[in-house]
Amino acid sequence: MALPLAPQLIVNSRMLYFCWVPEDPAAAAALLPEGLTPAENQAIFINQYVVDRDDQTSHFGAYSLTYAGLDLAGLDLEDGTPGRWWTHYLNSNPVMCDYAAKRGVPAVPGRTTLYRDGDRVTATTYADDQPIIRSVARIGSGIADTARGHLRYVTAIDGRLMSGNYAYVGELSDDFELLSLEFLAPDHSCHALRPATPLEVTFGFYGPRVSFCYPGGDGPL
Repeated sequence: MALPLAPQLIVNSRMLYFCWVPEDPAAAAALLPEGLTPAENQAIFINQYVVDRDDQTSHFGAYSLTYAGLDLAGLDLEDGTPGRWWTHYLNSNPVMCDYAAKRGVPAVPGRTTLYRDGDRVTATTYADDQPIIRSVARIGSGIADTARGHLRYVTAIDGRLMSGNYAYVGELSDDFELLSLEFLAPDHSCHALRPATPLEVTFGFYGPRVSFCYPGGDGPL
């Protein structure tokens, strides 16, 4: 089956996205290819999100996804948002996995659950049905803001670094606070990204309705 055309549109995903300082910056930095440098604050990012229905995507169909990696030095967008490198990308949708992999993304099968219970949101990432990452956040009952702009994600195809620009618009819940972040599988490579103690969050939000293009504007870095 032919892969969907680029870019693809996803609307109204439920998304928990945040960044933190790692316990072992050197172990995290070792996951970068030659030519890329960690951001000065050593920040790690993660996005745990769910697209519940097929009709929220132009062609992919419903899926869940966790991706994580490092903020990068020297590749900020004009508004100061850092460029980012994916070290891990666990996707429940085989079509989307193939689509992403052909663009240099380290896509592998996996799944993510994202549940809200009152003012708590819990996201759990699974690899081979083993839970490997669990996040818990507190959120308010309203919308604090509508975020819009672009993100830059860097990938590599046949050793050549590529830059992709991803447009987004999303509603952000108010009173966001990340309560905990657990890396549950010491034998999984994502354990290199585990947070320092105490947990130091540099950025974060929960978005009940986040829309974006995937990917767009990709080309040589």
